[in-house]
Amino acid sequence: SALSRSSALCTRPVRTAPRGRSSLVVRAHNVPNTGGESHALEIMRKFSETYAKRSNTVFCMDKSVTAVVIQGLAEHKDTLGAPLCPCRHYDDKEAEADQGYWNCPCVPMRERKECHCMLFLVPGTDFAGDETNITMEEIQAGIAPMQ
Repeated sequence: SALSRSSALCTRPVRTAPRGRSSLVVRAHNVPNTGGESHALEIMRKFSETYAKRSNTVFCMDKSVTAVVIQGLAEHKDTLGAPLCPCRHYDDKEAEADQGYWNCPCVPMRERKECHCMLFLVPGTDFAGDETNITMEEIQAGIAPMQ
């Protein structure tokens, strides 16, 4: 809807348990693309930082992993209108984006804190760093060897 496309990040309480407890869900929504890839990249950078903080997860100790995943999410946001997980193979990306299961944060991440891309890691696990922030400069440096 037009309303949900008006902001890059949307937070809302959602019922997750029958006893009325709720948790905060952060999702990246469609935003009119006015600035090309850097606009989507900034949206996904902010989304990733916000979600990491709210889900009590951290970025990979190798920030280039974080950078490449954020770039992939931004590209899918631009081309598909949704931040489809860039680390999986899809026979039909458009159908998968519409279905939503693998849109970041994907269902396994939201339900079990399992991020296939290693974007959001539980502190203390293999490859987990200790940061929840990444700058645009760090992203550019991380994706430069890929370009």
